[in-house]
Amino acid sequence: MNTREAQLQAFNRLLDIMDDLREKCPWDKKQTLQSLRHLTIEETYELGDAILDNNLEEVKKELGDLLLHIVFYAKIGSETQSFDIADVANEICDKLIHRHPHIYGDVEVADEEEVKRNWEKLKLKEGKKSVLEGVPKGLPAMVKASRVQDKAKGVGFDWEQPEQVWEKVQEELQELQEEVATGDQDRIESEFGDVLFSMINYARFLNVNPEDALERTNKKFIHRFQYLESKVNAMGKSLADMTLAEMDVYWNEAKKI
Repeated sequence: MNTREAQLQAFNRLLDIMDDLREKCPWDKKQTLQSLRHLTIEETYELGDAILDNNLEEVKKELGDLLLHIVFYAKIGSETQSFDIADVANEICDKLIHRHPHIYGDVEVADEEEVKRNWEKLKLKEGKKSVLEGVPKGLPAMVKASRVQDKAKGVGFDWEQPEQVWEKVQEELQELQEEVATGDQDRIESEFGDVLFSMINYARFLNVNPEDALERTNKKFIHRFQYLESKVNAMGKSLADMTLAEMDVYWNEAKKI
């Protein structure tokens, strides 16, 4: 691996290149915080895909893309004297030191859970009115559910045993079925949301990340469906011309691969 000196040289090289691009490249000169936002979100999802695939070469590349965006934002900030990359780095350094008194102070902790509880208490002391304030409003609903549940857990608002959460899942499923029987679409949607929320809660007790689990299933379905398509196309047929029983043959083949 590279030495700390080599790492700093590489980062300095990136800063120099960013300076050049901002000064000389027509596209880079036009960019703003707002124009880069959707690209940053896209890069973050690409990094997530690489992590799920455990493709370390792609993880390295996507981290580079994301690092470029961070440097880009800091460069734009420096042009209005708002902040620069040093301010960004020092801000997170100060935050980390403040929120880790068990490392940089005299606080003692027993385990990871106590660290999390202390973290949330420190946030409230910093002026936050709610432990849920730090959850971005624009997060996808499943990710947001995980985060708000985790935040609530940090201050002790949580179930004690997995069995209790599973009972809640079953209770919500029963309530969903009751609303399905009534045909009230608004209430069905509400109860369906409760089922999903309780399942995401249960996932925490199983040490499963629900977003990762669902994405793995998405990838699995896509692989099997595309295998089915390739087999049908090789026969010169169309999926629309086949029965479900015929499609199941190739679907079951795909499950063995």
